[in-house]
Amino acid sequence: MLVTAYIAFIFLLGICLGLEFSACRSKSNDNQCTNPAFLKFQLSASSVLFGLVSTSLADKLGRKKSCVLFSLTYSICCLTKLSRDYFVLIVGRILGGLSTSLLFSAFEAWYVHEHVHQHDFPLEWIPATFLQAAFWNNAIAIGAGVVAILVAEWCGFGPVAPFMVSIPFLALTGVFVMRNWNENYGSPKSKISKTCIDGLRCLVSDHRIVLLGTIQALFESVIYIFIFLWTPVLDSYGPPLGIVFSSFMAASMIGASLYRIATSKKYHLQPIHILSLSVLMVFFSLFMLTFSTNPGQENPSESFLAFLLIELACGLYFPAMGFLRQKVIPEKDQVGVMNWFRIPLNLLACLGMLILHDSDNGTGTRNMFGICTALMVTALLAVVRLFTMVRNDAELKLTNSEEQQQTPEL
Repeated sequence: MLVTAYIAFIFLLGICLGLEFSACRSKSNDNQCTNPAFLKFQLSASSVLFGLVSTSLADKLGRKKSCVLFSLTYSICCLTKLSRDYFVLIVGRILGGLSTSLLFSAFEAWYVHEHVHQHDFPLEWIPATFLQAAFWNNAIAIGAGVVAILVAEWCGFGPVAPFMVSIPFLALTGVFVMRNWNENYGSPKSKISKTCIDGLRCLVSDHRIVLLGTIQALFESVIYIFIFLWTPVLDSYGPPLGIVFSSFMAASMIGASLYRIATSKKYHLQPIHILSLSVLMVFFSLFMLTFSTNPGQENPSESFLAFLLIELACGLYFPAMGFLRQKVIPEKDQVGVMNWFRIPLNLLACLGMLILHDSDNGTGTRNMFGICTALMVTALLAVVRLFTMVRNDAELKLTNSEEQQQTPEL
């Protein structure tokens, strides 16, 4: 398993770099806790709680202050990993949920406000910026996995060491934001209750939004559960977990690169096609995992391959889903609708963690993958229904200018 992980990492990184260089060239030419599953449940539960208010909190407190608050709360969350006290670990998980909610709301809200209102840049540049950010996020994550294995295993500092190493980077992020960013706020008249009510009205008024929300809740809840399960599935076979994580990030980067290539002028695939493919890939991967994690018949290499396919599908899914959400959900209702999307998403992840907590290790893991497979069958049905509804909808197709922006220079 050790050799397999390293070979896969080097191979995937090579493919990823090859795809990116090819795209650029074509562009120029043209813890000790008895209940670890319950701790993971609390992370998802806190995300349910804070996910509904994080956007409004950022609007009221200020997006810049909220980004600094993220750096502070996640640094404290990392410090709690040093404790063996169960209550301290619970507090850390709650802070982790708050930090995650701020991470996925405050930074994006600050950027969009600066892009549109402060600098008056064209709206068409926003997707290209997010693609750039996704690429570099994956690239840095690959490096982070290597650093994690370096400090945890090669230097012998143990599994908590990567959390400690991350604290200086979080502090630097907070200092950079404080010194270089302008403050901006949301609408002073906006209220959480009104935002949620308007979002619900928008949600129930358009079947396309309901289907998108269903697909997002099912797909991303399964991804949350996968994040919690891949380590116990592979750990007993002794792979370098940091290298495994870097391999996952390389696979995700390959998926994002393939999305840009598939939606370019040359191939002219549409985001709805990519979304359908990504859901199908995750379904197939989970089906593989129900066999490769069968107690007494485990196959770690097959499980590792299935995990890589899931990450590859994520690289395809997120830009496709982001494009479709932007087109289907009115801008004024996006915050409220996204709040409603997060509720079933996190509740499904919480339910999965509770089911896993009440099961024995081997059978519980296999059963959880079986449940996730059933969820993806439902997601597939929703994708088929959505595809039938929008296949002739010109609004949900990439224009020529948008196709050119799918392959920005790096």
